[in-house]
Amino acid sequence: RKQPEKTPQPAPRRIFLERQKITGLPLYFQGYLSVRHSRCQEFRLYWTELRGTMLFFYDDKKAPTYSQKLDISALTSATSDYPDENGSEQFILMLSNGELELKANDRECGKEWKGFILTVTKLSIPPDESLLPEQLARMHEVLEKEKERRMKLNNCSSASLNRKSPPSSKSTALPACFHAVSRQEAIEMLEKNPSCGNLILRPGSDSKSYAITIRAPHLKHYKVVSKGTSYLLELERQVILPSLQDVVNYFLIQTRGNLKPYVIQT
Repeated sequence: RKQPEKTPQPAPRRIFLERQKITGLPLYFQGYLSVRHSRCQEFRLYWTELRGTMLFFYDDKKAPTYSQKLDISALTSATSDYPDENGSEQFILMLSNGELELKANDRECGKEWKGFILTVTKLSIPPDESLLPEQLARMHEVLEKEKERRMKLNNCSSASLNRKSPPSSKSTALPACFHAVSRQEAIEMLEKNPSCGNLILRPGSDSKSYAITIRAPHLKHYKVVSKGTSYLLELERQVILPSLQDVVNYFLIQTRGNLKPYVIQT
């Protein structure tokens, strides 16, 4: 396969915007990486993006959609391997569900990939004396962005207490999967923590209604309108339900268990 250029250029803006629509996670680092899972014998070359604590693998630098992705938030270690005969830098990511071997085109690129991955997963700059000042400066910038993103995500429920009250005067208790977050924040929550669930009930954009955001596997949004003592669910045919919990249950029943309410684990 043709060797990639030594200094990869970013994808065209149109492609970048298409990828941004898929995830909403901030782009921290990108370039070519060869990837080998523990069950595979050969490396495969991907254009790779580090977004938040997710790695997105694209078959080509200009591909608008990824072919696979990997959550590395539970990274336990990143172990350097010896360079191969071509001078490529190899390292192994140890994850809770296995390991992943990565190979960069050269040692310099490999140091950067390993450094950025450790920075976003461990929330600290790796103590690597061989990193250049400009590399360290970029990692510090990414570190601050990731800390801010984590803080915003983890505190989204508590921070929302300072917002407007939920768009309802009813005394009915809100379902556990209700989170007073925006549409984009709901997307990020579902993307970041799939183990917490894939259905979020949230305030509507007009502050007078509610909305359901699901990811199963594609993102979809549904409007829930408060009508007196009931709630109107806007589907192909309108569905009227007596409570918000019934709205959530309706989705769970209709999808036969493919949806799970998003509940933050404490």
